[in-house]
Formats: sequence, C-alpha cells, structure tokens
Amino acid sequence: MSLRSVNQLLHDTRDGDFLIRNPRGAHAIVCGLDGNLKVTIEGHVGYYCAGMNKRAHVTVIGNAGTGVAENMMSGIVHVRGDASQSAGATGCGGLLVIDGNASARCGIALRGLDIVVKGSVGHMSAFMAQAGRLVVLGDAGDGLGDSLYEAQLFVRGAVKSLGTDCIEKELRDEHRAALRTLLDAAGVRNIDVAKFRRYGSARKLYHFHVDNAGQY
Repeated sequence: MSLRSVNQLLHDTRDGDFLIRNPRGAHAIVCGLDGNLKVTIEGHVGYYCAGMNKRAHVTVIGNAGTGVAENMMSGIVHVRGDASQSAGATGCGGLLVIDGNASARCGIALRGLDIVVKGSVGHMSAFMAQAGRLVVLGDAGDGLGDSLYEAQLFVRGAVKSLGTDCIEKELRDEHRAALRTLLDAAGVRNIDVAKFRRYGSARKLYHFHVDNAGQY
C-alpha cells in the first residue's frame, strides 16, 4: 500500500487495531489520526510520525525521525527506540514515551503534552515550553528550558547547563506524587522519584524589563 492509502484508511476507519509492517522510514506516516485507534508500526519511521495525533495509541517498534508526535492533541505515542530532534514539538496534550534517547529540542514550544524520555535528551530541550511536563531519566544537554514559561521539567541525571530564565526548584510531595503517576503511565516502575530534580521558570522574562535586557 502507498503511504497515502495507509493514512487514508486510518482516517476513514477511526477505530480498531492496525499493524503496519515495513514502513521504510516513511515521512508523515499515521499523521492526523482522530479516533480510538491502536496502531503498531514495525520498523523505523521518518519525519513527523503521528503528528497531530488525537485519541489514538501509536507504537513505533524502531526509531523515529524529526518531530515525532508534533502538535499532538491527545492519546499516546510510544517510540520503542530513539527519537531525532524536536520530539513532541508544540504538543498540546496526551503522552509521548521514548524508550531510548531524544535529540536536540525535545519538547520545544511544549503546550500541554507530557513527555517521558527513558534515556537522555539533547541541547535546548523544552525551549520556550509553555505548559506540560518533560521527564528525563537520563541526562540533559546544554540550554535546558531556555526561555521557559510554565512547563515543569524533571531530570534524574546530570544537566549540562540551564537555559536563560530556567532554575532548579524544590521537589515537593505533590510533585513526587504527580511524577509517580506519570512514570506509571509510561510503564516506568521501580524508580525512586526522589532522585529527580525539578526545574522551572524564574519568571523574569514574561514581560520586558530594562534590567533584564541583556538576557533577551
């Protein structure tokens, strides 16, 4: 079947279980789904897999290219391998789980999506993230949370550097409880949530102030 035929079938059906074999790194596969679908893809996928996903549960048994789950609205996208840059970009809701590592700008402009990365994330992750949560079991690269708004970041490993206006914050009991619930939803158990550190916005860049001009 052609890529267009696969996507059209899923758009028309809007319900049921599907298995896609040999995707051959196709770009924009299973994009724009809106229904109670369960889709499993056996193999690696290209750019923007499961973009704009709504309600569907998509599993990629392989690696994903740039922008997996971009602008996701709801549902679950699960990448069993690694993800390239901009995973979950502008995501508004639902859950994105990446079993491996995610490259640069994971969660860029996040707007409500929850992202759980079981490996590490690259530089400028959660850049300009507005809402939602990014949980990293491994390490984070340079510029984590640069120009952050109200998204919450949790990292268990080392952070190479924090971006502008991103600071470490206290990990309180309510954060531990929420983190535990999110990790359970992502299939991550036997992890001590007390080992994570929480990061958020210092709230100095919301409005222009001349004293902060050098940071813009």
